[in-house]
Amino acid sequence: MTDAVAAIPEEAAPVPLLEPKEGIPPVVVDEQALADTVAAFAAGTGPVAVDAERASGYRYGQRAYLIQLRRAGAGSALIDPIACPDLSALGAALADAEWVVHAATQDLPCLAEVGMRPQRLFDTELAGRIAGFARVGLGAMTESVLGLSLAKEHSAVDWSTRPLPEPWLRYAALDVEVLVELRDALEQELDAQGKLAWALEEFAAIAAAPPRPAQRTDPWRRTSQLHKIRRRRQLAVVRELWLARDKMAQERDVSPGRVLSDAAIVNAALAMPLNAAALQAVQGFGPRVHRRQLDQWLAAVQRGREVPENQLPASAAPHDGPPPPRAWAEKDPVAAARLSGARSAVTELAERHHLPAENLITPDHVRRVSWEPPADADAEGIAAALRRLGARQWQVDLVAPALEAAFAAAAATAAQG
Repeated sequence: MTDAVAAIPEEAAPVPLLEPKEGIPPVVVDEQALADTVAAFAAGTGPVAVDAERASGYRYGQRAYLIQLRRAGAGSALIDPIACPDLSALGAALADAEWVVHAATQDLPCLAEVGMRPQRLFDTELAGRIAGFARVGLGAMTESVLGLSLAKEHSAVDWSTRPLPEPWLRYAALDVEVLVELRDALEQELDAQGKLAWALEEFAAIAAAPPRPAQRTDPWRRTSQLHKIRRRRQLAVVRELWLARDKMAQERDVSPGRVLSDAAIVNAALAMPLNAAALQAVQGFGPRVHRRQLDQWLAAVQRGREVPENQLPASAAPHDGPPPPRAWAEKDPVAAARLSGARSAVTELAERHHLPAENLITPDHVRRVSWEPPADADAEGIAAALRRLGARQWQVDLVAPALEAAFAAAAATAAQG
C-alpha cells in the first residue's frame, strides 16, 4: 500500500459502527413512501451507495428482499422490493449518479429485476482487489481503510422474513453508511498506485455487461461431488434427480439444497436403488423423507435408468474451448509449454503490480490464446486476440508483451528439441 490511504495503525483497535447516523429509517413498503424516497434521492448529490440483501440458502433464485441506499442530501433508505416490486422510477432518478456497490456482480442482477441498473459505478470490492488488499470483504475493507468495524452477524440470515427484525435493519442500514467514504479513500489509493484508470475501465465493463449472465449449459453438472460418478448411466440419474429437485424447489420457493442435498443425489446415482426401501437406505433419504417425495425421487432414478443409450449425457461437460490443461502435454507439448510459460509470466506480472492474477487477466483468456495463438504471435497479434476474448485495454497493455516473450521462449525450446 502507499501512504495515500492513511490506514489505521495495526495496534489501534477499529471503532465499532453501531448505529446509523440518522437512526434506522422506516422500511419503504407503499407507493407514497416510495415516491417520497424517489424525490429525495433525485434531489440528493454525489454518488449513491447501493446494497441488496438476498435469501441465499433459503429461497429459490437470487431475488432481492431488501434494498439499501444512501446519498448526500437524502440520507439512507431501506426499501422492501417485495412490497414495491417496480423500482424503475428510482432507477431513473439515479440514472446520472455513480453507484457505489460492494461486489457489484452479486447485486446487479437482482437490482435489474426490479428496474434498477447503473450507468456508472464504483465497486469497492474490486477496487480493493486491484489495489492489492489481502482481504476485500466489506467488513475487512472498512476496518483496514477507515478504521471502523461493521458487525456482520446478520449477513447470512433469511432476508425473506417478514417483518424484518430491528437488529437486521440496523445491520442493513450500516452496510451503506460509510460506503461512499470507503469509495473516496479507495479512489485516492488507486490513484496513488497508478491504477485508477485500470479500475475505472473494469467498472465501466461491469456497468455495460448484461444484467444476468447467460444460462449455463447443463447446470446439473455443478452438483458437488460429481467427480465420484464414473458411468454415463449414473450421470443420467444425477441429471434427473437434479431436474426434479430444481422443479420442486422452484414451486416451493425454497433453496434446492433444502429440498435435497447434492450428496444425496450423488449417493442415489451411485446406488441406483430399484425400490423405495432401497432408496430410503441411501444416505440422505432417511425415514424423515415423506413417502410421496420418496416416490418422486424414485421416479427420477427410474427415468435415468430408462434414458436411451444414444441420449445419455457425455462423460464430460461440453465446451467450446481448449481441452483441460492436464491433457495438453500429450495432445500438444508446444502448447503445454506456452501455457506453462504464460502462467509464470502472468503470476510474476501480478506480483509485481500487487494484484491477484485473475484480476490481471482472466485465466481462460490465457488458456485459449496459449492453445491457439495468433498466426503472428507478437505482442500486437496477441493483443488483438485478447481483445476479441473480452480483455480490457489496460490488461492487454500489460499482458500481451509478457505472453509474447513466453511464447517465443516455448518456440525456441521446441526448435532446440
